[in-house]
Amino acid sequence: MTHRAQETADAVVLAPVAPASASVIWLHGLGADGHDFVPVVPELKLPAAPGIRFVFPHAPMRPVTLNMGMRMRAWFDIKTLTAEGRADEAGLAESTARLAGLIAAERTLGIASNRVVIAGFSQGAALALHGALRHPEPLAGILALSCYLPLQAALASELSEANRQTPVLMCHGQFDPVLPLALGVMACNWLRAAGYRVEWKEYPMQHQVCLAEIQDVSAWLRKVLGAGT
Repeated sequence: MTHRAQETADAVVLAPVAPASASVIWLHGLGADGHDFVPVVPELKLPAAPGIRFVFPHAPMRPVTLNMGMRMRAWFDIKTLTAEGRADEAGLAESTARLAGLIAAERTLGIASNRVVIAGFSQGAALALHGALRHPEPLAGILALSCYLPLQAALASELSEANRQTPVLMCHGQFDPVLPLALGVMACNWLRAAGYRVEWKEYPMQHQVCLAEIQDVSAWLRKVLGAGT
């Protein structure tokens, strides 16, 4: 699939040459920016039809407590590496509202919400799960790479029935030193116990992506967005 790159102060967008009928909103990890996963798109080797638009938003600059208060792009603050320290409720609420705005922007371009995939890596994937599971409109899918489930205790009462049947793909490195495999497994098990259709993949890697993972993501996107071979 051929794309045209466009960039604003808020995001990098890869627009398909063919008319877009689906979108993937892909959230980067802590300290990165929207450019981080742009090079992955050609590696997905997706077909020209249906046209898929990729939106890679930049997180806002904010001080991150864990990194000695240094300002960097972050979807929410991280105070410590404990579950409580990762639970910046105010930051998550702010970024969830931003995500809802991004979905609404795709709708104004003619993309129905059930043709929008929410994807992310690391902190971006934590936000993808947090925001998409609460989103009031049905989505096409949730792609969560190398992540965990923030504010898990509150999730049961905040889940959106609109996304109860939304397919979820979770991928994780077996040797991840940043977000240990157990955190991803715990999130997957919680979601499955809550009735979600979660597909789980793990790879012999650290906190990164690999070719086998990219191939699995490509196959999953083709499935949830109805893309042919």
